[in-house]
Amino acid sequence: MGGGPVNTVTVSEIFGPTIQGEGPSMGRRAAFVRLGRCNLNCSWCDTPFTWDWTGQNGTVFDPSTELASIPVGEVADTVREMGVRLLVVTGGEPMIQQRKIPELVDLLDGITTEVETNATIVPIDTTTNAVTRYNLSPKLANSGIPHRQRISDEAIAAYLETGKAILKFVVQTAADVEEIEHLTDRHNIDPDLVWIMPEGRTQPEIMAASQHVMEQAISHRWNYSSRLHVLGWGDRRSV
Repeated sequence: MGGGPVNTVTVSEIFGPTIQGEGPSMGRRAAFVRLGRCNLNCSWCDTPFTWDWTGQNGTVFDPSTELASIPVGEVADTVREMGVRLLVVTGGEPMIQQRKIPELVDLLDGITTEVETNATIVPIDTTTNAVTRYNLSPKLANSGIPHRQRISDEAIAAYLETGKAILKFVVQTAADVEEIEHLTDRHNIDPDLVWIMPEGRTQPEIMAASQHVMEQAISHRWNYSSRLHVLGWGDRRSV
């Protein structure tokens, strides 16, 4: 039997149908493909099972049980069976495997595809041509990562040049708001491309922070996003 090598992608989990909990597509029914590995190590990371093999965030995860190498076609079949019109590719940091994304999108003709990224890896044209939107989440100082590692002005500029990028940030403190201001001013980013969200892993935490974050969004001409997945399911791993 003929045929070339099967293209595979390193996957943490595939889940859905669920809803996109944040950003401009908040509330839309969606499938999620969470890819494995990350190039950053945020101190508050809520998906350490995709990359933390040493227990930096409190638990040692085993890559042999947390990650699987799955044929791209099989991933597409799983998503297609969910009957959704929106796919969210997330991580970890999915752009580590960005060369696999166009094939996946091609196999899901007609399905809108968003990629959630920390915006440190420059996108290539084939990936940009395939996806509908990049949801950029540059990491702030509260991540505990040095600025030179977590912020790539080159990559952010490249995403913005695609015309397919928005930015979203979880806000904890006034310092976060100030840092977002500096970043958006430096790149001359249209405020309408920015979403800010309340920090929290439980419904009470989200609700307690919502009014303040809404007021910041209004005063800075940014958009506000809740985090519907947290409101609905709390800190559950996937839904």
